[in-house]
Amino acid sequence: MKVGFVSLGCAKNLIDTENAIGLFKNNNFKLVADAKDADIIIINTCGFIEPAKQEAINTILEMSEYKKNGICKYLIVMGCLVQRYKKALEKAIPEVDLFISIDEYNNFWNKVASLIKIDNGKYNNLDYTNRIITTGNKTAYLKIAEGCNNNCTYCAIPKIRGPYVSRPLEEILEEAKKLAQDGIKEIIVIAQDTTKYGEDIYKEKKLSLLLNELCRIEGFEWIRFLYAYPESITEDLIKTVKENNKICKYFDIPIQHISDTVLKRMNRKTTGKKIEELLNKIKKEIPDAILRTSLIVGFPGETVEDFKQLYNFVEKGYFNKLGVFTYSKEDITPAAKLKDQIHHNTKKKRYNQIMNLAQEISKQKLEELISKEYEVLIENITFDNKYYIGRTYMDIPEEDGLIFIKNTMENLIGSFTKCRVIGIRDYDLIGELINE
Repeated sequence: MKVGFVSLGCAKNLIDTENAIGLFKNNNFKLVADAKDADIIIINTCGFIEPAKQEAINTILEMSEYKKNGICKYLIVMGCLVQRYKKALEKAIPEVDLFISIDEYNNFWNKVASLIKIDNGKYNNLDYTNRIITTGNKTAYLKIAEGCNNNCTYCAIPKIRGPYVSRPLEEILEEAKKLAQDGIKEIIVIAQDTTKYGEDIYKEKKLSLLLNELCRIEGFEWIRFLYAYPESITEDLIKTVKENNKICKYFDIPIQHISDTVLKRMNRKTTGKKIEELLNKIKKEIPDAILRTSLIVGFPGETVEDFKQLYNFVEKGYFNKLGVFTYSKEDITPAAKLKDQIHHNTKKKRYNQIMNLAQEISKQKLEELISKEYEVLIENITFDNKYYIGRTYMDIPEEDGLIFIKNTMENLIGSFTKCRVIGIRDYDLIGELINE
């Protein structure tokens, strides 16, 4: 039987999909890239905020059409949306043959085998031993923990994924070594909060140690870590990034807001002053560091003055990359019960104001890169074969920009190549190869 996958949501969710793909492959199923060719379609859903939930529902309904008008015999849905609304989904979407929640992943294959009436097979658990990388042959994500203990009042993750549980250091390094042996050159360390790694099992933060150990593994050229909460970025971590050439000078710091009043209502563990002190410290120690963040506008009780404070902070230009979300009222979160909910139109207006400002700042910062030289990982080529498509250390996959380089008819895909920036286009760079 042929099986096809659709993965929605974040990179952490993608790893679960990759684990499931490997499980099917190791149980002798044929993988197909197009859902219309699949006997079994599996959708891994996100259930974090309202737009993600709607995308998941729409995808499920779209894929169910292949059961009516295609060769699909079984439709399976897994992931965060199922964990959050399994019973309701079973009633609302009978076209789905099997819903698998996250807390059922240790019995994943038994459920699949029972549905399609086959023997259980050799492999059962949805774990990292079966994983098939889907992010190309040079880049892979490395998940170091599950769940979260931060309990931000707007966030449903602790209710969906449970408390923070770090993976043992030895297990992570074993997986990393295998990735390096398979030719992976860029490793991206992820968790809901990477900076809390080790606190639960080692009683102290161990991200710096982990990064140093990853640097020892032969084969990796770029090492990154994402989702670094500001209150847990230590001087030791900054020093680790500064002193290791393999670690990209890139800090992804989701601050969400700068107003102390809003931060307190969000149950964030820091203040606006401490955030600015941290950003200044990073820039002082690592002047070429790229800073990325995400913000929430329209949080309950956000006053005109709170928003003005946020706008003025963004205007200072600390961040090279900035994403903005309008607050999403999620029923299982404390923030949903807060008074002074903000009207949708106000949230949208504030979103547009921050985004327009961020675009101006981004353009200025990109223009400053013109004539500078960078190492570029060439990942693809445009459909007309005119340009290579790559990334510098300043950009993570899918989220950030790209660099387009004129094709020289060499076979450069998958290689690290020296380039010079000669122009910009929106959020992307235009470059030329440097002949060495």
